[in-house]
Amino acid sequence: MTFFEKLNERAAQIHSLLCVGLDPHLDDLPAPTAEAARDWCLRLIHLTSDLALAYKPNAAFFEALGPAGWAALKEVIAGVPEGIPVILDAKRGDIASTAEAYARSAFEALGADAITLNPYLGRDSLTPFLKNTEKGVFLLCRTSNPGSADLQELVLSSGLRLFEQVALAAGSEMGLVVGATQPAALARVRGLAPNAWILAPGVGAQGGELEATLQAGLRRDGLGLLITVSRAISRAENPRQAAQELCRRIQMAQSPAEGRSAAAHPLADGLLQTDCVRFGEFKLKSGLISPIYIDLRNLVSSPALLGQVGAAYLPLLRSLKFDRLAALPYAALPIATAVSLQGGWPMIYPRKEAKAYGTKAEIEGEFHPGERVVVIDDLATTGESKFEAIEKLTGVGLSVEDVVVLIDRQSGAKEALAARGFRLHAVATLSDLLDIWQANGKVEPALLQAARAFLAQTGG
Repeated sequence: MTFFEKLNERAAQIHSLLCVGLDPHLDDLPAPTAEAARDWCLRLIHLTSDLALAYKPNAAFFEALGPAGWAALKEVIAGVPEGIPVILDAKRGDIASTAEAYARSAFEALGADAITLNPYLGRDSLTPFLKNTEKGVFLLCRTSNPGSADLQELVLSSGLRLFEQVALAAGSEMGLVVGATQPAALARVRGLAPNAWILAPGVGAQGGELEATLQAGLRRDGLGLLITVSRAISRAENPRQAAQELCRRIQMAQSPAEGRSAAAHPLADGLLQTDCVRFGEFKLKSGLISPIYIDLRNLVSSPALLGQVGAAYLPLLRSLKFDRLAALPYAALPIATAVSLQGGWPMIYPRKEAKAYGTKAEIEGEFHPGERVVVIDDLATTGESKFEAIEKLTGVGLSVEDVVVLIDRQSGAKEALAARGFRLHAVATLSDLLDIWQANGKVEPALLQAARAFLAQTGG
């Protein structure tokens, strides 16, 4: 099994997400020696080994004690019972033969099962650590220190922040480090990396709130999040009791969130702030009076949010087979462009009306008959606009099986498409968003109630 498969297996077996940090601060030791640091860690391991999903020794505290400290670190790792993963918190980052030496040091000389790495030097600096799939890698993504925003929050030309690009680059083969003090960033990372294991330090002494961290970072299966706690356990009057209480609180929030859309959490507030979603009374094209109105054309004026919206499509698209994106005019054109830039897929789009001059094309962009395209749109309501576009695409020899939207209004589109042999995939349903706004108090309860009543009336 790979490292992350082993992590999944142990998490399911012991029903715990607790990662116990082994940080032997000199102030906590009876003497400033390597032997004292070793014994301090081994005692903590003995008290918590049936509760810990993993252990995370911090290399710096051992290195500061010289050669004897390095030997003590090796003894501590060897002292962890078999079957419990050890994540070496070393934050290495270098290239070529130096990176290879760091990998041998962590995995062969010390015997660690995984390591934290700084991805700033690029993919080739990570390669030596990825050669053995039985070993794991956690990339620093959005860290808990106040100065992390200096670089990690920088907005790239794609519209993504730097830490979001790291989350995308990690794929499914690497874990990520996101501070528990950054729940909004944690939710964004979970949306971009729905299957990844996330190491979340900062609960307790650094101010991270456990429940907020779990809400933002859990996978749909209730796993995928390592809650790293050091001082709140080691400095407790009864460390075992402290660990037990943390496990209890984790388990209360750990049940699978089948209806939850992780990708929707970081977008929900932005959609309100940019008036992409408004509450009131609005006459729809159908003639119905709706208490909620969604207009994603406003995204073009908010490049950062547009980039986040584009990124939210990526996990869904990566699970599908296709050759090109086919964007529906007009609202989906900027969205699909953001998706294309971030995912690297070529894009075409069917015109609402054929050109009356020049090529008289109905489809803009390069394509070849026989290729499979995935239809990209902003919303799904009844599905009628999708059928019109699909007819144009199939009329020139393209194949269509899937439609991907940001929001499913739950007004029959999924069922209508399925009846014609097409699959609808949505980043979020309207119900998902209403639940999020209720949980964070961003929308008045009466408005949410009216929206839900309208959904029930229209078949949602």
